[in-house]
Amino acid sequence: MIWRLLTCFSLAAAALWGASVSGQVEVRDSRAAAVMKLRDFSGIVVSLRPVGATSLPAVPAQVIITQRNKTFLPHILTIMTGTTVDFPNFDPIFHNAFSSYNGQVFDVGLYPPGTSRAVKFSKAGVVRVFCNIHPTMSAVIVVLNTPYFTTTKKDGSWALDVPPGNYELNVFHERSSEQAMQAATQKVTVTDEAHKLAPVTVSEAGYLSTPHKDKYGKEYGPPSDDKIIYPGARN
Repeated sequence: MIWRLLTCFSLAAAALWGASVSGQVEVRDSRAAAVMKLRDFSGIVVSLRPVGATSLPAVPAQVIITQRNKTFLPHILTIMTGTTVDFPNFDPIFHNAFSSYNGQVFDVGLYPPGTSRAVKFSKAGVVRVFCNIHPTMSAVIVVLNTPYFTTTKKDGSWALDVPPGNYELNVFHERSSEQAMQAATQKVTVTDEAHKLAPVTVSEAGYLSTPHKDKYGKEYGPPSDDKIIYPGARN
């Protein structure tokens, strides 16, 4: 419980002695219905990393990605290095969360309903998570070397309270290329006064959704009939 109190104190101190930095992110060149029709710019990660700090001290924390109805929730999770993520299985079927992409490679193995597995993320990067049984399940864990991060609201707006200083602003959007996200990077100087930044635009041009392979690097087999294998399972 001590680390939880220290974490709360540090965040409260930033809000007390720092200043509010806000802005807005817009998405262009999208073919996603939520963006084109509903102008939904939510779920984009915005972070401020202190300039000159290559690696801030990790803050122990524990968060959860649930597995329910063959879905990882939340789909996008942002954490600081040193955080442990629990993967509880709330489905009446087995799951096997794993990642073999960029970021931290892990495999928690096959585990039954009502149980959980945990992974500690010790280095910064983007971790794409899948289930070795159900190919439609996916999640993204963004691991950062800074405690100053948030995600955009539906209108693309965001706000952070940070201590005065020089920062590098970075964005992560699941459907943007590395080059497009790098183009949105900028330097920010924070004083003791609220500061609103000019809008940032990220592009989805060139984004292709490609099927992933299982944890053995092979194609997934035919969909499993969970109702037969695990009586009472829901599709």
